[in-house]
Amino acid sequence: MKHFDVAVIGTGSGNTFLDERYDGLSIALIEEGVFGGTCLNVGCIPTKMFVYPADLVVGARRGPELGVDTGFGGARWPEIVSRVFGRIDPIAEGGRNYRREDCPNITVFEGHATFTGPRTIDTGTGETITADQVVVATGSRAVIPQEITDAGIRYYTNDDVMRLPELPRRLAVLGTGYIAAEFAHVFSALGAEVTVIGRSGRMLRQLDDELSVHFTELSKQRWDCRLDTPVVGARTVDPAETGAGEEIELTLDGGDTVRVDAVLVAVGRRPNSDLIGAAAGGIELDDAGLIVVDEYLRTTAEGVFALGDVCNPYQLKHVANHEARVVGENLLAARAERPLTEVDHRAVPAAVFTEPQIASVGLTEAQAREQYRHIAVKTQTYGDVAYGWAMEDTDGRCKVIADQETGLILGAHIVGAQASLLIQPLIQAMVFGQTATEVARGQYWIHPALTEVVENALLGLDL
Repeated sequence: MKHFDVAVIGTGSGNTFLDERYDGLSIALIEEGVFGGTCLNVGCIPTKMFVYPADLVVGARRGPELGVDTGFGGARWPEIVSRVFGRIDPIAEGGRNYRREDCPNITVFEGHATFTGPRTIDTGTGETITADQVVVATGSRAVIPQEITDAGIRYYTNDDVMRLPELPRRLAVLGTGYIAAEFAHVFSALGAEVTVIGRSGRMLRQLDDELSVHFTELSKQRWDCRLDTPVVGARTVDPAETGAGEEIELTLDGGDTVRVDAVLVAVGRRPNSDLIGAAAGGIELDDAGLIVVDEYLRTTAEGVFALGDVCNPYQLKHVANHEARVVGENLLAARAERPLTEVDHRAVPAAVFTEPQIASVGLTEAQAREQYRHIAVKTQTYGDVAYGWAMEDTDGRCKVIADQETGLILGAHIVGAQASLLIQPLIQAMVFGQTATEVARGQYWIHPALTEVVENALLGLDL
């Protein structure tokens, strides 16, 4: 049985900290699928490469409102797919080849890793290994409702929907979360008729209530939204019955049916902790199936660390990357008996690249009212600042929540153009303890930049 100094399971963020500091250690790197994890192959990066042309389409369709004769002439879907994966696939393969061929201290095992005992791992290649330290970075996977699996229909997830050979004429998106919202935007902008079907009565219900309601109303203007009506059955419709190609018929709670050419399942994700033999490795899971870790990202098993979707509820690449940096330092610190570094989950932001874009950080208004005696809330619309007025933007808004007694920012939520950029000064203020007044008055804000919507929201707080 071969022994290693460090074994890493997963090549998403788990592959990012193995730098020159580890050259003197023997490393086992275990990966069942493609190198690079969800973000590179089926998540953040390829989806945004689809979102960008979708955004261009939306902009082109709005040109006539501003006196410019622009429009959308159609999407060359195979070219879009080729552009995206013609760049992504070589990166993943290059990462694999680099670790196999150019890192003499790293042994790559291409199989499914399963703990068979404390720091003892069946690599899925016919070889079992042991290690002094182990990092579990196995990510998460799409949840598939029982109604869909039982029906036996063909369905897609974010793993394969971007590789469809042609753009579907009609697409059903099951789910109301961020993956559903992003893909509904992409496919509808590029020309598909999109029906969003959800068990929830609102889109993005994890958002601040005000903005979730607002985005739901905007969504109903773009997509056929069937909310509060989960799928209870599905069947494949024979082409002889349709007189055309194969279709999928979905039956909704209440009896309505929807016929589409393709179904995207985006109802949520679950950690892959149930696939690694956690109990045999002495690794405890919580009620949500997440690996239990402490502030140093140590699991309940001695010498075993975890990072990313398998141990945190955020399901965000920037969180996994931060945790990878912490684990990368703590593995070495533990070996040298140095103090460990704590993970920092203050002010974790998130963005949804849909239409309009959404960004959020900190507490919602409801959460803030539960936790603080007196809060100040201000919602500033894009159309009330100069650049938003120039854009004829009637939908965008920025909401800021602060502690009325200290002036500290508790949360910020933006729906509108470039939300993921506009929220950054608010994230910075929360992390570094700047008050709303300090942020608003202590610096210049370029006029008439769109950032004035943030400035005015801060100035409008009753502190």
